[in-house]
Amino acid sequence: MFFFLVKPFFAQPFHLKSVGEKKEFHLKIYFASSGKGAFVKYKNHEDVIPLKIKNISIDSSEVESGQPTFTTYIWDEIVNGKINGTYELTEWPRNIGNLYYNRKKDNKKFKLELVENEEYDGSDEYFLHQTFIKFNHFYNDQLIFKYPDKTTQKINLISIESSSGARQSRIEDYNFDGYDDVAFSVYDAGKGVYQYYSVFLYNPKTKKFNLLSEPDSKNSTCSCLCDIKLNPKKKILSTSCRGGASWWKNEYRYENGKLKWVKSYQEKQ
Repeated sequence: MFFFLVKPFFAQPFHLKSVGEKKEFHLKIYFASSGKGAFVKYKNHEDVIPLKIKNISIDSSEVESGQPTFTTYIWDEIVNGKINGTYELTEWPRNIGNLYYNRKKDNKKFKLELVENEEYDGSDEYFLHQTFIKFNHFYNDQLIFKYPDKTTQKINLISIESSSGARQSRIEDYNFDGYDDVAFSVYDAGKGVYQYYSVFLYNPKTKKFNLLSEPDSKNSTCSCLCDIKLNPKKKILSTSCRGGASWWKNEYRYENGKLKWVKSYQEKQ
């Protein structure tokens, strides 16, 4: 097991700088869940460089002894459609380390480190299907899609009303069509025990993202897209919510692009 001494951080993007180079360089790296939607932007450069996740490894071998789970990401750097190098980063709760850039043309390995003590305003950004996705984890509810055709779409997300945490984000295939989508969630304003989701499905024909409508709730026990779970093998999307002293689960399938209720049942405690 390896250890790194890095001060706590609270969110991405991560501001990194080179170590031991004659000419120091700075960059910011952005990524979502499972390393998706990633890109880097170098200081004093306007262009961004897309990153494609190459490998994720999870080390939980020392959890029983009180150590955290370590997740290591490796991305391919894509320039003009070709792999130009790789980035490596290891993440664990509130820390990162093992930061490197490997340049392909000469196999040179650049060591990087986190730039510390920066004030963070909650802003975050992803690059998915050639689209920039901008939002804030803490302070405002605006979501912005900047599409490759230069059009912009602005949407207000569900407001953060609970003290249980910040807005979370995920990139997954929520309608099982082979294309990743993006979702945002906030905790309920009551006891903060479950999360409300806003899911934006990517349409490969229009190359735009569209909000997933909440399913018809006449048969379900939840009237919201709450605590979403995906079963890609069965192509089932499930939601969970609390009614009285019980937790209920609802399962849905897609029919003609809409969620259709399959069944509801009480979850075992």
